[in-house]
Amino acid sequence: MALWRPDPSFYASPRDAAGAPPETLAYVAAFDRSATRPDAIAVLDTDPESGSFGQVVGWTDLPYTGDELHHFGWNACSSALCPTAPHPHVERRYLIVPGLRSSRVYVLDTKDDPRAPAVTKVLQPEELATRAGYSRPHTVHCGPDGIYLSALGGAAGDGPGGIAVLDHTTFDVRGAWEADRGPQYLAYDFWWHLTQDVLVTSEWGTPSMIEDGIVPELLLGRQYGHALHFWDLRRRRHVQRVDLGDQYQMPLELRPAHDPTRQYGFVGVVVSVADLSASVWVWHRSGDEWAVTKVIDIPAEPADPALLPPALQPFGAVPPLVTDIDLSVDDRWLYVSCWGTGELKRYDVSDPFHPVEAGSVHLGGIVRRTPHPSFPDERLAGGPQMVEVSRDGRRVYVTNSLYGAWDDQFYPDGVGAWQALLHSSGDGLTLDDRYFPHGDDFRGLRVHQTRLQGGDASSDSYCFP
Repeated sequence: MALWRPDPSFYASPRDAAGAPPETLAYVAAFDRSATRPDAIAVLDTDPESGSFGQVVGWTDLPYTGDELHHFGWNACSSALCPTAPHPHVERRYLIVPGLRSSRVYVLDTKDDPRAPAVTKVLQPEELATRAGYSRPHTVHCGPDGIYLSALGGAAGDGPGGIAVLDHTTFDVRGAWEADRGPQYLAYDFWWHLTQDVLVTSEWGTPSMIEDGIVPELLLGRQYGHALHFWDLRRRRHVQRVDLGDQYQMPLELRPAHDPTRQYGFVGVVVSVADLSASVWVWHRSGDEWAVTKVIDIPAEPADPALLPPALQPFGAVPPLVTDIDLSVDDRWLYVSCWGTGELKRYDVSDPFHPVEAGSVHLGGIVRRTPHPSFPDERLAGGPQMVEVSRDGRRVYVTNSLYGAWDDQFYPDGVGAWQALLHSSGDGLTLDDRYFPHGDDFRGLRVHQTRLQGGDASSDSYCFP
């Protein structure tokens, strides 16, 4: 008789996950801005003992063009160990990879050869539109009862955006997750507090607001997202909208505490229209309701207008543009990417209401163009954008492209493609000079999100402390 055991990469608690073995591979979404060549999933060797450490060792082209790969995730993860999970014997095997522009969703099997993921299914945009009423799929999270997929647009192309649910086994679209969406219209990220039956969503904009670049009139008119939404996870109903204030445009990435007994999390805000600063906020309980409190301010940096792209010349400053954040599995370190100024900041958030900056590294930047130490004469475009942290918290991976049309606005002479590895310790952050795939390594494509083999700090959620 076969003995069924949970996938060994699943962990009941974040404490257990922090003791997981180091990753040996990283999967990176690579996209062709011209939409004339297929996008791809690149596979990187992350084993420092390997002779191909820091090199692209696998490459899977997708069968269509024009997808613009962005975020992606696993079909299953540690949430499968929750007591109420109906699928405890699923395995972390498939990458669920949405095309943000095409509205296709790809399923890639990593089991037979982890260095050569194979496309096993393609969900066409009509299925997502017909069965869930959505388009422009964005974020993937593996839930205990299905695969959750956020979408920026409705079936007709604009709002409302929301969340679709895919079947764990067949990957078919079950339908829209929301039973009652209340006032929610704009969509972006989502996460949850599983043991509290709470889901949280953030706001960016509808497809027409973002696909051709940031629209100055909408930004200055404070029309991009500026609120968080709190939901009853089990009943799928909207509970509360919390407005950060319309000067705080685009609260994007959500990072809840991994400890399931703690009811707080962080959200990064791209820009304040009052002064071009960026910020990080913490959501938390306040009596019977939810509240959001600003805990980090990052100011814009003055700059010679001649060195700025046209969109920023009237302001004479570089906004930090916080476009991603990531929280270590032990909930101690918060990493904040400042894509505009070209900086990755680390904060000690042991007290989430009083973060303390505890490390910083510069790479790229609109004006700085700081080189990587292994190529000191090569001025870098882009900046730390997507951030991924290993389960043990010791390694931090960053890539440099934000989103095709937005890359072109803020780095009009080209954003290039690169991924860097930083080591995180009590002493701070240090770049690994052996790990810097860039340029032709990515075959002319730009790179966005990274996922680590076996899971990472933003892939899994837990039901036990």
